[in-house]
Amino acid sequence: MSDTVWIALFRGVGGKTQLPVKPLREKLSQAGFHRVATYINSGNAIVASDRPREDAHAAIAKLCAREFGFEKDIYLRSLAEWERLIAHNPFPEAAKTGKVLHAAILAAKPDNADVTALRAHAVDGEGIVVVDRVAYLHTPHGFGRSKLADKFDRGIKVSNTARNWNTVARLAGLARAAAKEA
Repeated sequence: MSDTVWIALFRGVGGKTQLPVKPLREKLSQAGFHRVATYINSGNAIVASDRPREDAHAAIAKLCAREFGFEKDIYLRSLAEWERLIAHNPFPEAAKTGKVLHAAILAAKPDNADVTALRAHAVDGEGIVVVDRVAYLHTPHGFGRSKLADKFDRGIKVSNTARNWNTVARLAGLARAAAKEA
């Protein structure tokens, strides 16, 4: 079986919750993952493994809990899934300014009524579109100033973790590089 390149997204890293990247890379490598990379200290890792998703996810979660006391949600997406996330972006113009577009990886599909209720908080130019289990948030006036963004986490009513488009693109590049190393 050939390796799958996985993008691991750790929810809630930052502030009081730290996941130090150098020790994380070392521990992931020791756990048998290959071509390990991390991107900024906000909960992003690239690994390659021949393990199926469930096994890779369980191994990463167990390692993070044991070594770092990290017991929050971890989302695992294959490089192919990440490429689809990029391809299905409903705000292609916003992708050119990476900080005004966010992709939130959702644990489950949200109710349409909850997405509609969130749209009511959008001001002129803002938008939210859900494609599969990804919510795309366009906040042209700034994510930190957006009422839509402020209400998103509770309003979507499913566990999630979001990355701005600059991070989405950078993780894609790291994952593509890991796939070429195979």
